[in-house]
Amino acid sequence: MKTIVPLKQSLVKFVLLIAVTASGVLTQAQSLPVLSDGLKFESFQHISGTNLEVGAVYRFASVTTNVDALITIDSLVNGAKVNKIDDNSNGTGYKAAFQPAVQSGNFIGSSYAVFSIQFVQENTTIPVILQSVNATALDLDGNSTLKEFVEIGYGAGATMSYWMGTPDILVSQLITGAYYARNILGIERSGIDTASLANMFTATKSDVSSYTLKYGTITSNRTSATRQFSLYMKGFAYPPSTLPVSLTAFSASLNNNKVDLKWTTASEINVSHFVVEKSTDGSNYSDAGMVFSYGSAFETANYTLSDNISGTQSKVIYYRLRSVDIDGKSQLSATRIIRIDSKESNSIAILTYPNPVNNELRITVPANWQNKKAVYELFNANGQIAKRTETANSSQTEVINVTSLTPGFYIVRVSCEGQVAQQKIVKH
Repeated sequence: MKTIVPLKQSLVKFVLLIAVTASGVLTQAQSLPVLSDGLKFESFQHISGTNLEVGAVYRFASVTTNVDALITIDSLVNGAKVNKIDDNSNGTGYKAAFQPAVQSGNFIGSSYAVFSIQFVQENTTIPVILQSVNATALDLDGNSTLKEFVEIGYGAGATMSYWMGTPDILVSQLITGAYYARNILGIERSGIDTASLANMFTATKSDVSSYTLKYGTITSNRTSATRQFSLYMKGFAYPPSTLPVSLTAFSASLNNNKVDLKWTTASEINVSHFVVEKSTDGSNYSDAGMVFSYGSAFETANYTLSDNISGTQSKVIYYRLRSVDIDGKSQLSATRIIRIDSKESNSIAILTYPNPVNNELRITVPANWQNKKAVYELFNANGQIAKRTETANSSQTEVINVTSLTPGFYIVRVSCEGQVAQQKIVKH
């Protein structure tokens, strides 16, 4: 495995290999050619923004016939830096891959860069739609003090597969359609090897014109290690080909002195049970309860669990769902948040925090909106919709990722059964 070593500090390589395979491309304006197995990110031009800084945009020409890709550095969190947007100089990785070099932020915890990729007609900014996209994150490794992670943000309808042997990584499916994996063993693997199934996974989505990629490290010591990323345009198959659980919904709602947890699965393969975990600080979790699964099912299955919180002193409780298969391997859901406030009423006011916000905006809705269909919208200063999401069964507190939004003032508007509440926020 190639290591990038600035000065005398011994650094380790960060390689994330993401493969994109598209069976065809369609736009309303024209029918573009059917794609072969693989897109090629071989030639790029810096077209706007300050090079290697947030907002910089790069055009990768002819990733396939009549199609370019626009890659934007959306954000750099906790001191992370992009040192090279596409590094093919050291002989590691693949010439046809998108290979940025990202530096850790000298920060204890997670630091990362967020990129967005949009597919457009050649020499234009007109979006095109890839009928099927496979994104394979490869070579997720690390060491005793630094562990790599990746999040692929596709949106609703995405699926994921990975090797079910003895993986080096912990894989989580997020409700928003983002997929997150991090190294857990802390073992450096040499080279960029597509046969190294233990530290790779594939996310799949149909009808994709853009998506986001979050690359970063979790560190226990301060370090400015530079890790090489690789975005390789090819999909892979695993035995078996899917996660044991396809989780489509997970909600938490406050009901007097208890929290009602509900979740829905679209399919289950050799699943043993579910564990609801809770925390009062968002870091240290304990078991709140267990529910046995239906086993193997390929239709929608619904589950519920109530947690008695009458003796809880904390004003905020965090919940997450762990799905455990018959071999003991598990995956985690996104976190749900419950706020306990004695002054809460059935008014239609919403609570948004933190404000100002950098990455994740939390929105607490009135009690009588919980477990109902709700629409969450963010409007920019010009009154245009900047972000929109809809939930069939709203939790008390929903989390909206606003990392890609430009800094400024926004209006958050939530509507439920004809009622509307809104609040102003600032995005840093």
